[in-house]
Amino acid sequence: MTALAIMLIATGIADILRRLTARRWLAVAAVPVVVVGVAALAALWHPGDLVPLAVAAAAGITWVVLGARAERTGAHELAPLLVFGAAVGVLILLSGWDSDVGGLVAKWPSWVGFAVDPDRLLMIVGAGLLMTVTGNQLVRLILGSVGAVKPAGEPQPSDRLKGGRLLGPMERLLIFGLGLAGQLAAATAVVAAKSIIRFPEINAQKARENGGIGIDEVTEYFLVGSFASWIVALGGLALTG
Repeated sequence: MTALAIMLIATGIADILRRLTARRWLAVAAVPVVVVGVAALAALWHPGDLVPLAVAAAAGITWVVLGARAERTGAHELAPLLVFGAAVGVLILLSGWDSDVGGLVAKWPSWVGFAVDPDRLLMIVGAGLLMTVTGNQLVRLILGSVGAVKPAGEPQPSDRLKGGRLLGPMERLLIFGLGLAGQLAAATAVVAAKSIIRFPEINAQKARENGGIGIDEVTEYFLVGSFASWIVALGGLALTG
């Protein structure tokens, strides 16, 4: 599933760039550049690689464009989710065409002393990037599609729960790392700790339902967002298995 790994790397880098700069075209242009660059480093230039890589580039560009539109307008959240899900499914189906990773990517693990298959290494990098800004985008789109996020400019449930954009990636990366280390059971402690820490903050909404945001909306935001975030983390682990 090397083409899928490359798509995750490309979208991850593009989403990070979209957060760092207001120039959306830079994030869009980064997708094909990263796809071609990583494919070259991994020596994926055989005829069978061309179609999956083209799908990866097209899906990545579409994801960035539709994701930016959904964030800007507060509508059409399902479109980028469908594109992302369809691209993952198609690239898994086409994975039989993927060549084995070669080139510098294949040589690097032995050079630094890592006992890891190059194909798996590429997927670990892609899934790791998925845990960061792209994961936040996926969670936000899911929240928007169920009405847990209001249009830009209006009071948001997230205003009542501080630090979610930072805690989300940290939580996913911790679960992802524990899973790679074979300690997935320890990730339950992360889930429990998050619930315990957030409970007083959620409960406090009973006393201060202001700005049009009540405890029911904050609770929905927390539960849907948390489950979506955990699914992203577990999905990344499944891809690297």
